[in-house]
Amino acid sequence: MGCDIIGMPHAITVTAANVGDRDGALEMIGLFRSSLSRILKVLCDGGYTGEKFETAVNELLGAAVEIAKRNELHKFAVIPKRWIVERTFGWLDKYRRFWKNCERYTDTLAQLVALAFIRLIAKRS
Repeated sequence: MGCDIIGMPHAITVTAANVGDRDGALEMIGLFRSSLSRILKVLCDGGYTGEKFETAVNELLGAAVEIAKRNELHKFAVIPKRWIVERTFGWLDKYRRFWKNCERYTDTLAQLVALAFIRLIAKRS
């Protein structure tokens, strides 16, 4: 899921369990390339560290990759900007249907996530 600075998604892709996070992120960027064309920086967690991923994002979007890493292991600290994505996933946790993925098709789950955010936006306006 790609979200903006307030946590609203701009791109949602659901992949099979055998697809890694980096590959899934690149797939999402490729699918939504035209709507993400104004992105200047992509903020990721430490799992996306690596020159190969950074180069691929730069080729697809022309954007830089910034990694939000922890300073010390096993010590709780709020990482700047990292809470944005965590809050977005927290909003999804309020929907009972997402407690366990029981969907047969990835498209069905992607549509349900989109509906959850449509409902969230409608409640806020």
